[in-house]
This record gives sequence, C-alpha cells and structure tokens, in this order.
Amino acid sequence: MGTSVQVTPLCGVYNENPLSYLVSIDSFNFLIDCGWNDHFDPILLQPLSKVASTIDAVLVSHPDTLHLGALPYAMKQLGLNAPVYATEPVYRLGLLTMYEQFLSRKQISEFDLFTLDDIDSAFQVMTRLTYSQNHHLTGKGEGIVIAPHVAGHLLGGTMWKITKDGEDVIYAVDLNHRKERHLNGTVLASFVRPAVLITDAYNALNNQPYRRGEKENEFGETIKKTLGAGGNVLLPVDTVGRVLELILTLEQYWTDKSLNYPIFFLTYVASSTIDYVKSFLEWMSDSIAKSFEQNRENPFLLKHVRFCISKSELDNAPDGPKVVLASMASLEVGFSHDIFVEWATDAKNLVLFTERGQFASLARILQADPPPKAVKVTMSKRVPLVGDELIAYEEEQNRIKKEEALKATLIKEEEKASQSADINVSDPMVIDVSKTLASPDVAGQHGAGYRDILIDGFVPPSTSVAPMFPFYENTFDWDDFGEVINPDDYVIKDEDVDQTGMHVGGNLDGKFDEGSASLILDTKPSKVVSNELTVHVKCSLIYMDFEGRSDGRSIKSILSQVAPLKLVLVHGSAEATEHLKQHCLKHVCPHVYAPHIEETIDVTSDLCAYKVQLSEKLMSKVLFKKLGDYEIAWVDAEVGKTDSGMLSLLPCSNAAPLHKSVLVGDLKMADFKQFLASKGVQVEFAGGALRCGEYVTIRKVGDATQKGGGSGLQQILIEGPLCEDYYKIRDYLYSQFFLL
Repeated sequence: MGTSVQVTPLCGVYNENPLSYLVSIDSFNFLIDCGWNDHFDPILLQPLSKVASTIDAVLVSHPDTLHLGALPYAMKQLGLNAPVYATEPVYRLGLLTMYEQFLSRKQISEFDLFTLDDIDSAFQVMTRLTYSQNHHLTGKGEGIVIAPHVAGHLLGGTMWKITKDGEDVIYAVDLNHRKERHLNGTVLASFVRPAVLITDAYNALNNQPYRRGEKENEFGETIKKTLGAGGNVLLPVDTVGRVLELILTLEQYWTDKSLNYPIFFLTYVASSTIDYVKSFLEWMSDSIAKSFEQNRENPFLLKHVRFCISKSELDNAPDGPKVVLASMASLEVGFSHDIFVEWATDAKNLVLFTERGQFASLARILQADPPPKAVKVTMSKRVPLVGDELIAYEEEQNRIKKEEALKATLIKEEEKASQSADINVSDPMVIDVSKTLASPDVAGQHGAGYRDILIDGFVPPSTSVAPMFPFYENTFDWDDFGEVINPDDYVIKDEDVDQTGMHVGGNLDGKFDEGSASLILDTKPSKVVSNELTVHVKCSLIYMDFEGRSDGRSIKSILSQVAPLKLVLVHGSAEATEHLKQHCLKHVCPHVYAPHIEETIDVTSDLCAYKVQLSEKLMSKVLFKKLGDYEIAWVDAEVGKTDSGMLSLLPCSNAAPLHKSVLVGDLKMADFKQFLASKGVQVEFAGGALRCGEYVTIRKVGDATQKGGGSGLQQILIEGPLCEDYYKIRDYLYSQFFLL
C-alpha cells in the first residue's frame, strides 16, 4: 500500500468556524492551522485539547486569527509542544495580529486566556521557510518533506505540500488565483494529480462576474460620493491582511482623482505593520518586485494614508469628511466597534464592508438583507480606580506582597537548613556557625554592629562552608596559539536578533509605538466599566467583495485541472460543502470526502509503492538524460533481493525486449508558438489549434484530467500534407521532448 494518510477535522467543517485539522502521515501528526475567532470561545478548542499533546509539527497557512489565533493559548494551556512552520510574512504579521487582538481585548475586559509573553513564546518556536523551499523533517518524521507554496489571499499566504515516498498531500485553503495589486495568484494549478488534496468550500456558491478594474472603480466612486455629501466612511478591516490591498487601492484612486480627503489607518500596530510590509516586497506580486528593481519604487511609501494608534489621535483630527480603516473586521472589539457606535446614527455616513463578517459577529448581523434598523451593543472601557476602590486595591496588593515575602523567607530558611544538614561535621576545616556564635552579652562588648564580625578571632559568614578563600581550578584548554575558544560563544543568535523587533507595536528597530507602549507600561490600577446601548442604524451599509478568494466557478475549474486522486473538503457552510462535493464527484474524481468534527477518514493511496535498490552493475549501463531539474533514463531489469532482504533491480539475464519510443515532456502550446516564430515560421492560434505556415496544424487531444484516475495522457496531432514544411515542423516538435 501507499503512504498512510488520515485526516481528522478539529474545527472548521460544515460551517465557517476557524480552521484546524489533524493530518497523520505514517503516524506523524501534523496540526495544519490553529485558528480561533474574535469571540475567543474555548469551547471551539475542545477537540484540539484532546490531541494537542500528540502533535509532532504545526503548519500555519495565513497570518490572521482564523488560521493561527489559538496558537498561544494551545501552547500555554492545552499542552501543544511542537515545532511550528510558516513563511516569514506569516510569522511577522501573525505576531502583530495577535498583539492587536490582545490589546483590543485588554482595553474592554480582564482578558486572561493568554498574555503578551505567551504570544512571544509561541512565535519563538516558529521556523520560517521561503516559497518552494523543501524542508526535510528528522527523527520521527524522517522521510517527510514539507514545502510552502504561493496561495494568494494574504501576504505570505501558503498552501502546504507534504511529500513522502513520492506521494503528495496538498493543503490548500483560502486561495486566490487572481493576480492583485500586491499579490500573485496561487500556484495550485501547477500541481497535477496529487495523492490527496485538502481544500475548502467557503466560496463554492459565490461568483464574481465583474473584473478587478470595474470593482475598484465602483469602490472608489462609492466612497467619493459619501465624502462629497459630507459624510464619513468606516471600513472595518483586519490588522495585517486584506487591508494592504485596500490601502493600495485607495492610494491609487486618490492619486488618479486628485482627492484631498484624509485617510486614516487605525490599529494599535498600524505603523509597525507598514514598516514590516515595506521589507516584504520579494513576497509580493511580480509587478511590485520589478518596479522596485528598476525604479526603487516602494508602493507602501504612502502619500495619502495616515497612521493612528489610538482613538484620541483620530478625535483630534480636523473636522470634515474622512475615511477610516479600523480594526477589527468583525466589529466585535477594537476601534471599528467604537467608531461604528458613534457614526451609525448619522444618515450621511457609510460603513463599507469588504469581507463577510465572522459567524454571529456584529458585522455579520449588519450584512443581513435587509439590514437591522437597530442593534444592541456593549460599550466597555478601562478607567482608573479612585476613592475607596483604589484604597481597597492597594490594601489587597500590600497583603499579597507580604504573603509573597513571607513565603520567600520560609523557602530561604528551608534551603539554609538543608545546606547545613549536608555539611560534613567530621571535616576539621568546616566550622559549625551555630556553635561559634557568641552570646548577646559578649557581642555587646564590641557593639551591636560587630556582632557577627570578630568573635574569638574569626566567625565565618552564614554562607561560607570552610574558613578559607575559595579556589577554582583553571580548566581552560590551551594550544600553541593560546587559550582555545568556542566560536559559537561569539555568534549572535537569530532568536536574539528577532527579540529586538518583537515588542508590541515595535518597528524594525525594536522601538515601541508611543500609544502601544503607554498601554502596556501603564501600571495604574484600573477597572472595566460596561454598559449596553441600543444603536439606531441610520447610516448606509454596503458590502463589496474584496476578500481576495477564488470564486466558485474558478475553484471548480482549478480542481478539474489538478485532478487529485482523493479530495477532502473542509471549511464552508453545509450547503456550499455539499454543492462542491456533488460537483467534484461528477467532474473531478470519484473519491471525495467531507468529514465532520473529530471524524477520522483514511485517504491512504490505493497505489502500491515499493522501495528498491539499484545494483551497481545495472547503474553502470544506464544512460541518463537531463530533464529540467531531474535526470531520467529507461531501465530494463529483473527484480531480485539483497542479502538484507530488500528488493533490488539487477541487469537482465537475457536480452531485453525492444520497447516503443517514449517522448517525455510537457508541451505548452503558447511556448511552442514563440519557439516556431523564432525559427521564422508563420504561426497563429485558430480554433484552439496552432496553425503553422500554410498547410500544417498542431492540436492537443485528450483530457489530462480524466475522471476516475485514468492515465490522463494527452496526444499531440500534426495535420497536413506530407511536404517539406510538415517534416520541418515535426522535427521542431520532437525537439521539445526527450526521447527514451
């Protein structure tokens, strides 16, 4: 049998809850994504708590709360103790996401699920990989190779390829095949027939009929119209994800239309976010990288967007129409929640949603059709303690300090007692301090200040063991050049360097944002005051899709092209999941699974794979040919066994039979068209075929994605009369392949 593969959803199936899945490959347990939502409900993590201690490695795909929000809590409370793998942007931006979540929660509640130290500890064990980098696991995971690939959707977004014994397991959720302003599209379509593909059905029922340019123009016109009428525009956004695309879109529109309305980006880590993003240009779209290489243009040197890290900065801005991008997108907490409550009662204002709100969140409620006319919200804020409350708090703190001091004293006395018990009293060089201490009367003759200094000539301090100066033997190694040193003692570790930038709201130089620092360093006693309000929603509410996910039609097309042997569907409403499952059963592959929470499905490959050893005699007669990054050869051999019982390929004892010629390669018609043009051949596409010269036509026939696991071989037909052009073009065609 092939490599053993089991998939167990822990959260995020048949609904839009956070993503978390257990994938076991030959008993090596991967936790792929470890998400939470803005409600931070521990009940969602109960399935994870049952298996957290058995996890061998964690793979994170995107830097938002839905994909990594539970990581600090799981490592602190659930016993998760495993290496974590992600790309550099997911590591850096995910860290800022969790800082933002903690600071937003701490302002409105006594949030204690995790601390800033817990966040730092969770991210310190993260290993950062680059796109397409093959990372070979060791120990229990020996033989398994993991590699991140471009997913689109968010900066650093990853689809994971896990390979063992030549079989690929691909995890690809929240993909975007479209190229955007700051991101390239996913590369999922470049993988053909993996053993297992795990993907989501989130957008299976949604289609996007219009193009990006039209959508961005409508987006800008809608905002401009509101501002022109004297209203304000609120865009509830995530901390570090889709907000980057929105910022670039607004920057371009403001430049094109020469607008002067202020734009504010309001999060606790706003300036740090942009500082980090400026250094991630190599992770962005080809157009951004090319522009920087040629002209040194960085699109995130923003001209129209101002950064705010506190509500007071926004309140102090000049009066007048403005655009505010504020966290969180769910409107559950954060600056967007407070601004919505202030602006919702004015009919001139606009709240523009650019993504679907999380399930049961305030944003999701407001996106209902028709939207509610009034909503109940809870307004909370932290205020300093005064009067009797402050006195009671200080008394309680003093009591706690006294208890801690008493406890520390008792521990110290116990340690002294245990040390004195270990002293060898038979040693004449050891003095029992308790026997040499003078009585108070004797000590009084010298004054209280000399009580423990000079009695009978010498009294050792309580910490001494013998009445002599300590002697340390020099154990340093020496050679002809002097003392031998360890070079590793003088190397600055990567973790130490990373700490300089891991402060809350810190920029690349490790400095605090003023607002974030004041919030963290403020030790004044305070409490949270809450009250419920009924907000009458008179402002305009509009939803425009800027989620950056492939639509349903594109998902189906990509899946047909990839044609996995087995398909697992996760994360999507029950209706969307069932719809995509039925479509894939008919048009993609016969093995489609949609498991429920904690339901383990076995998706082990039906293929038989064997490890064989190639004998030296056989290898000496094999002629390899270069094919891209690989070398290939045709081998005729007999199967035998080595002394250890392993299968081995041996040279044929009799003459090998002749075999048909095999052409190896993947012909891209567009590339072949350019090749023929470079050879002076007049060539053009006509009716799906390549018209070469006056008489010859080349076309592909067959389906590379046949249902049911067929071979999927494509044939290339050359049509035309047997003439000089025919043979010349046929030779050109053969040159694109390797003949075995």
